[in-house]
Amino acid sequence: MGEGTDARGGQTGGIRPLGGGTSTSRARFGTLRIVELNGTWRAMRADDDARRNAIGLDVDDSGWAELEVPGHWRHHPDFADNDDPVLYRRRFSMPKPDDGRRRWITLDGVFYQADVFLDGAYLGDPEGYFFPHSFDVTALSRIDDEHVVAVEVACPPQHGYRGKRTITGVFQQWDGLDRDWNPGGLWRPVHVYDTGPVRVDRFRVVCRDADQIRAHVLLQARLDSDTARAVTLRTLVDGDVVAESERRVAKGSNDVKWAIDIADPRLWWPRSLGDQPLTTIAVEVEVEGVCSDRRHRRTGLRQVAWNDWRCSVNGERLFLKGANLAPTRAALADATVDEMRRDIELAVDAGLDALRVHGHIAPRPVYDAADELGVLLLQDFPLQWGYARSVRAQAVHQAEAAVDTLGHHPSIVQWNAHNDPVAAGVGMDGDSTRARIRYVASQQLPSWNKSVLDRWVKRTIEQADPTRLVVPHSGVLPHLPMLDGTDSHFYFGWYHGHVRDIDRLAKAVPRVIRFLSEFGAQAVPDSADFIDTDAWPDLDWDHLARHHGLQKWVFDERVPPADFATFDQWRRATQRYQAALLRHHIELLRRLKYAPAGGFCMFSFNDPAPVVSWSVLDHERRPKAGFDAVKRACAPVIVVADPPPAIVAAGDRLSLDLHVVNDRREAILGATVDVTASWPGGSRRWRFAGDADADAVEKVGTIDLDVPATLGALRLDLALTHPDDGQVATNAYRSAITTS
Repeated sequence: MGEGTDARGGQTGGIRPLGGGTSTSRARFGTLRIVELNGTWRAMRADDDARRNAIGLDVDDSGWAELEVPGHWRHHPDFADNDDPVLYRRRFSMPKPDDGRRRWITLDGVFYQADVFLDGAYLGDPEGYFFPHSFDVTALSRIDDEHVVAVEVACPPQHGYRGKRTITGVFQQWDGLDRDWNPGGLWRPVHVYDTGPVRVDRFRVVCRDADQIRAHVLLQARLDSDTARAVTLRTLVDGDVVAESERRVAKGSNDVKWAIDIADPRLWWPRSLGDQPLTTIAVEVEVEGVCSDRRHRRTGLRQVAWNDWRCSVNGERLFLKGANLAPTRAALADATVDEMRRDIELAVDAGLDALRVHGHIAPRPVYDAADELGVLLLQDFPLQWGYARSVRAQAVHQAEAAVDTLGHHPSIVQWNAHNDPVAAGVGMDGDSTRARIRYVASQQLPSWNKSVLDRWVKRTIEQADPTRLVVPHSGVLPHLPMLDGTDSHFYFGWYHGHVRDIDRLAKAVPRVIRFLSEFGAQAVPDSADFIDTDAWPDLDWDHLARHHGLQKWVFDERVPPADFATFDQWRRATQRYQAALLRHHIELLRRLKYAPAGGFCMFSFNDPAPVVSWSVLDHERRPKAGFDAVKRACAPVIVVADPPPAIVAAGDRLSLDLHVVNDRREAILGATVDVTASWPGGSRRWRFAGDADADAVEKVGTIDLDVPATLGALRLDLALTHPDDGQVATNAYRSAITTS
């Protein structure tokens, strides 16, 4: 099981009281009390009058709208199109804290900024959607048992690709969502709870290295003390005390770092390499012999290394077959644990080893599921496209919080500081010569986002987590001073060029396809109730573009709607086109496994809302044709040929290499590959025999074929057979034969 909501500041990733299943317990410092403030809150649009007069106890809010917490204000009809700040209020009763106890209020998740009040007293102005914000309310709680908490929440809209001011990633201004969507609200629970005089505010756990003999784990806790005092810090692993130390802490926040060694660890492995045992590491802070507070993290003990974009876990190299994971839902509060886990399970079903958490930090069940199922995660910090200079301080603060929040998850093997930071993203300005020049210039010339902001965020994450690869930005080509480059985004066959241009690029500049983290094409989903199909072909294309992501100008080039008599014919054609493009890219990259490709993440896996996007699973998780294409191309063993041209002429001579790609950890011995070329009125067969090494690509041979003098389809069928396992893999290619 994963780590659930913690009444004392449960973060994405699950800081919880050790063994916390009860709501009250007796100790020298008194009774542990927890009040959950989930449910119905009162709300109104915030204005200056409300800020002055509507935050205290003696306010009649009976006429205000009712909003559910956790939730998003857009779900209420009074706020359905609201972008202005919203003032939330909630009354509650709670006995005064016992002597020696401290009281806290924690907002687990706020989209995006807030001003927080208790009984009219100002507590603070938290910012950041993916981590909790806590405030000491001990003094206010000793005045009375009746209280009111007021939270003004702001989530200002963002416009365009540049100058964004909120670190909300793909949730605001992204081409996979309604551009007018606003996620504003208290999207995770709110709690009031007690601790002893010293609280564990944050607890960071990262595994530096591990082997079968021992695991070395780096720990850091932030202790908040009511006064200068001595404390005992105790570390437990799966319930057993492994370390204990006496420390002096000052009044306020104290950052404490230490490390532990765990002997004979059970190593955590990716799903294709082994099991996923999980270990609980806890910290207790003791004051005068009594536990004041405690937290725990569930983690996995493993060692991650990267070499030229080739990933190894526990010394075992693996080629990462992956996809970009969008949010489960645009309204994060609505996503259930089962829905989030299902997305990870579907990735396993598709044969994927990895998911890139694209442009956002997800709720904790996503990471729990990845930990349990052995799916590796490449984690984006939620910077998407271009930002104003004012975000730097918050970006640095939130980058450190991201490590505190997620660092213990063994599934995360890489951090990326910023997705597509260049001023002009791929295809955003079309495929004209001017747009191409502008794109190349934005890649090569310095910019504040790419050259300043991204370095700050990268440095912050590296300092907080020295155990993982940290990438400054995704989708930026080699440039001064980073001549080595990072990963690449190429949309051949969609935004620019032809699908097979990726082959030519791979031959000309192999380094840029070391790790292709975005490629794909849009396809219309089967779940298309949001489209008025009866109006075909005169759909409201502008509405579909703004609110549902459809890129009509690209479809007009790739799969023109005008060529189809019905909407369903066009929809099926878009899915066939996407499937063929994804298959071509994946087969190419797998043929280039480790030479130089270390893996890929196709774009994208899932839809968070009703949209026309690059996904292979729509918002109802109905698969497009591309899902099956990805699943077949990502099988552990595939047999592939150099793709023949789509159109061949009679008399052409085809010379096609054959390869077997084996991702298994054992060799395939004594296998045969049968190839059949067939055309109207004839066929030809070849057979090859041999072995395929473990975790390797083997060239089987080459077939030479003179295209026959006939019209129709030329089909190439491949079958890999093993004497023990039977037919292991099949594949097929089609070309059209013309007379000239």
